[in-house]
Amino acid sequence: MSMFKRMLASVGIGGAQVDLMLHQEVVNAGDTISGVVRIQGGRVDQQVDDVYAFVKTRYVKEQNDTKMDVEATLSKILLARKFTVEAEQVYEYPVSFQLPVNTPVTMGRTPVWIQTGLDIKEAVDPKDQDQLEVNPHPYSAVILEAVKQLGFRLRKVTCEYAPNYSRLNGLPFVQEFEFVPTSQFRGQLDELEIMFDPDENGVDLLLQIDRKARGLGGFFSEAMDTDERFVKLRFDRNQLASGASYAANQLAEIIHKYV
Repeated sequence: MSMFKRMLASVGIGGAQVDLMLHQEVVNAGDTISGVVRIQGGRVDQQVDDVYAFVKTRYVKEQNDTKMDVEATLSKILLARKFTVEAEQVYEYPVSFQLPVNTPVTMGRTPVWIQTGLDIKEAVDPKDQDQLEVNPHPYSAVILEAVKQLGFRLRKVTCEYAPNYSRLNGLPFVQEFEFVPTSQFRGQLDELEIMFDPDENGVDLLLQIDRKARGLGGFFSEAMDTDERFVKLRFDRNQLASGASYAANQLAEIIHKYV
C-alpha cells in the first residue's frame, strides 16, 4: 500500500465515498424517514470514526442593510460508529431517523437537505447531499387548512433570522407564513402572519395581526408599526382532532378581538 495512494486519499482523491439512498423524498416535518447508506471503499483502507447525517436548511439574515443566506443545521444524526473501510469494498447499512418537528416547509426559497458524511481523521470528509420536499407537520397542516377556510390566501413563506425567538425553538431563525385576507377580514386586516412550533402534543402559534389603518390615527399607527398585534395561542392534539373547521372558529374569535 503506497504512501502516494494514502496521500491522495487524504485529500479526497481515490478515497472512500458515501451515498445516502432515501426511501422517500417527500415527507412531513417530524416524519421518520429511512434509507440505505452506501459506502464505497477507495484505493486504500481508511479508518472511519463516524458516519453521520445533518438535516440542514437556509434562512435570510439582514446585516448592514444587506440580506444574505445563512446555512443552518437542524439536527445531527449518528448513523454508524467506528469501523474500517477496506479498499475497493462496498458497505451498505439500513438507517432510520426522525426529522425534527420544526423542520421548515420547503415553500418559497426555503431548501431542506440531508448532508451525509464520513468522519475520517487527517483526510477530506467525503459528503453526500440529498434534497427533501418537506410538507407541514400534520398539526400545522390543520391550522393552515383552517386559515384557508377563513378566506386567507398564502402570499409568502420565508425563513428569517430571529435570535429572540430562538430561545423557544432552539434555532436562530423562524419560518413565517404570511397571508392576506380575501373575504371575511378583507378591509380590516392588511395581513396575518403565523409562526408554528409543533410538538408531540399539539402546536403553539404566534400570530402577528396587522390591522388595516383607518383615518389619520390609523395612518400614524401604521407608520409606527403600532397597528400590529402579537398573539400566542396553542391547539392541543384533542382540539386538532376536531378538525380544521373547529380551529377556524377559534382563530376567527381571536382575530375579531384585534380588528
